[in-house]
Amino acid sequence: MNTPFARGMARATELTRSGKPHEATELIRALLQSRPAACDRPTDGHGIEGAVTRLTDDTTATPTDPAPRTAAPSVRKVGRGLGETLRGIAAGGMPGRGALTPAPVDLPQGAQFLSLTHGGAAGRQYRLYVPGNAPAGAMPLIVMLHGCTQSPEDFAAGTGMNALAEAFGCLIAWPAQPQGANAQKCWNWFRPEDQEQGRGEPALIAGIVGDILRDYPADPARVYVAGLSAGGAAAAIMGTAYPGIFAAMGVHSGLPVGGARDVSSAFAAMRNGATGTARSGSVPAIVFHGLADSTVHPGNGKAVVAHALQARGDLKEVRVCGISNGGRRYRQTRHDDPSGRSIAEHWEVDGAGHAWSGGRAAGSYTDPAGPDASREMLRFFLQHRRA
Repeated sequence: MNTPFARGMARATELTRSGKPHEATELIRALLQSRPAACDRPTDGHGIEGAVTRLTDDTTATPTDPAPRTAAPSVRKVGRGLGETLRGIAAGGMPGRGALTPAPVDLPQGAQFLSLTHGGAAGRQYRLYVPGNAPAGAMPLIVMLHGCTQSPEDFAAGTGMNALAEAFGCLIAWPAQPQGANAQKCWNWFRPEDQEQGRGEPALIAGIVGDILRDYPADPARVYVAGLSAGGAAAAIMGTAYPGIFAAMGVHSGLPVGGARDVSSAFAAMRNGATGTARSGSVPAIVFHGLADSTVHPGNGKAVVAHALQARGDLKEVRVCGISNGGRRYRQTRHDDPSGRSIAEHWEVDGAGHAWSGGRAAGSYTDPAGPDASREMLRFFLQHRRA
């Protein structure tokens, strides 16, 4: 029986076997009382206020599902995290640029996963997914920024975003951060020169968007940016620095704009959380963060949401709690405008670490057991367009 109750009981069994009987008891009590313990007793120590809506299955919060989802109980991680990466940066040394080697992928009929370069032979490489069932007219464009040690191909495999692009008719851009720019291929979110419009890496990413808008049928009113970890922090920068390009942003396990100005403050923000520096013009934001993330403090996600809400006083807060198909409890705090459109969403996933929620085991830093961040981000994005 694949009911929410059965999945919850399976999760409780896992918790018991892993030496966490108290958490297992809390989950069972919540299941029996038909209410999620995650909402009433948050495991991160922070309360949430607002209206409460109970969801018994995460599929009820998503658009039409073009394909069945699978879940696994494990988190797949490859490579080093942000902490070790920053230690390497602090020690000095940036290896030369490596070539972007396309990974073999199975593509639907008519689809393309192109290898392109912005700025000529010495410019920035990126992949572009063009769906085979491209609709008539201009398509939404989503820019996906990978995390440390990852590549565009790895990130694409782990998030499954290309499959969603095929189903919903979107273009997906996957910029590559080379080792020549950062020893561990992290986006340099903590450097002042990479946090502003018209400078450094933000200018490069904006340039890639410009190339795609020029050469492919992308809708300039529906351009979005999302990322994981260092890529999530870079996505927050892009959404703040370029509100004239991006209609919304997604930040997964990332940090707020202005959360660090150097390696030392980056360590502090990752370890303890940061409030960052709120700026005018931030676009709507959807944020995912695992509450067991020991690499980037979950408080950083709260700061990203706070930045997105700073200029809005007309929003209604709605709280949604549920259990994913993989058995993870989550709570979604949504901030809706008077028309019912979500302006900011904060997804907190109990027991999840530093990994893409609902991701696929084919990629690194994924948690297949969590709610599907890719699908939820796409749903959120498609609500928004630039005027």
